[in-house]
Amino acid sequence: MLYLNLKSLFLSFLFLYTITSFSQTDAETEFNCFSILIGKDATQDGSVMLAHNEDDWGDRVINWYTVPKENHNLQTDSIPLKRGHKIAQIQETNSYLWLEIPELEFSDSYFNEYGLIITSNACRSREDKPELINGGIGYWLRRLLIERAKTAREAVEIAGNLIESIGYVSSGRTYCIADSNETWMLSVVQGKHWVARRIPDKHVAIIPNYYTITNVNLADTANFLGSKDLVEYAIERNWYNPETDGKFNFRKAYSNQNNLKNIGNKARLWVSINALSEKQYKIDDVFPFSFVPKKRLSLQAIFKVLRNHYEGTKPTDSDIYLSTSTNPHQQGVMSVCSNTNQYGFVAQLRDWMPSEIGDVLWIAPRRPCTQTFIPVYSGINSIPNKFAISDYKTALSNHFTKIDDFKQYSTGHHYMFFDEKAKEIDANYGGLIHKQQEKSQKLELKLLKRQERFEKGMSKCYQKNPELAKKKLTKYSISQLKRILKNSQ
Repeated sequence: MLYLNLKSLFLSFLFLYTITSFSQTDAETEFNCFSILIGKDATQDGSVMLAHNEDDWGDRVINWYTVPKENHNLQTDSIPLKRGHKIAQIQETNSYLWLEIPELEFSDSYFNEYGLIITSNACRSREDKPELINGGIGYWLRRLLIERAKTAREAVEIAGNLIESIGYVSSGRTYCIADSNETWMLSVVQGKHWVARRIPDKHVAIIPNYYTITNVNLADTANFLGSKDLVEYAIERNWYNPETDGKFNFRKAYSNQNNLKNIGNKARLWVSINALSEKQYKIDDVFPFSFVPKKRLSLQAIFKVLRNHYEGTKPTDSDIYLSTSTNPHQQGVMSVCSNTNQYGFVAQLRDWMPSEIGDVLWIAPRRPCTQTFIPVYSGINSIPNKFAISDYKTALSNHFTKIDDFKQYSTGHHYMFFDEKAKEIDANYGGLIHKQQEKSQKLELKLLKRQERFEKGMSKCYQKNPELAKKKLTKYSISQLKRILKNSQ
């Protein structure tokens, strides 16, 4: 049985009206993505974790590319940004794994050779007078960070310099950035204002599609970085009044106020915090920026959150309780695992092993509830054929080229098997999902049990022959990709 009261029926109608009446850009800005950032003292194995579900509207494919280290000519090489500004190139850029979604400006994720991972969530700001130099920076921001930084803090510092020098072009966004030592949220406002906050080692921080950074202390540079005039500018724009508003709150001052009220944002944050926190919250409570989880978290616990559609809630809990006998991807309130998911991942980042072995991306293509999370190591040097269209250089040149015939473009692409699997289960969700998830979780448990033994062998191999170890890591990661591909056909 499905429990929805009159209020939630109205919200469902409002949501459906919203996604059909917005342009694609507006829809992506309002409801795009979900992330969990976890400090190393909050996990069972002592790893830093960053989890993410990527949501994007319309027909999509995910292209996987391994991009090698590259040397550049400092006298002649530069990077032309989308709107015309040029950035000076550096001597050598890092190698990395690139998850590309063609056409879109703010949807790619990156994982580099140092175990640095970067993804993002749209967060609408109230800025309407942005200062931009030659159109500012958008798409290239995270790509420059992954190519140039070795740590999360370094990435934040590079980003801050770029934003303050030329300005950021989107309404607003929070970049989730992690390495094997720490994880940061970098919240960017259209124009030249930004703030970043480090997640405490014992804490978990969760973000849907609105800013969650609240209190800011720029004097505490170990945990905060940001624009020097962050508070002064908010006062100037009448977004913050020290006499009546009390302590400065970035979220309240800089957010688009309608975005803060969005039920899809509130509900996803509410259900996810309650899944991991000792303290239980009501949907209209004020949520913490970060919290100590009720117990140290495992990969399986995070997989479960990324698969959530409000399972376990009760009719008395909120207005968004859904029965698992229905298809939650067709309901009105945005869930963590949604119809627009293109992939979900959990980055497991461990500093006591070489990065090639200790930093792993557990990824579920298309939709976490219908796929297995499988390990892809940062040390891989190739991706199987048909997981991408063309090569990485051509992909970058054509990234913003409009796809006129998606069916023709995607023919033969392996991603479409994952997409078809999701559609197959959606057609009979109640009848198929339990069996599919049992199958996925059984394989995940098998992979997790094998992980320690496999990595111990790889560490020994790496000490003797790093290149041979990378080849073996590549072979193993590719075998797991092919394994879930076969299960989807």
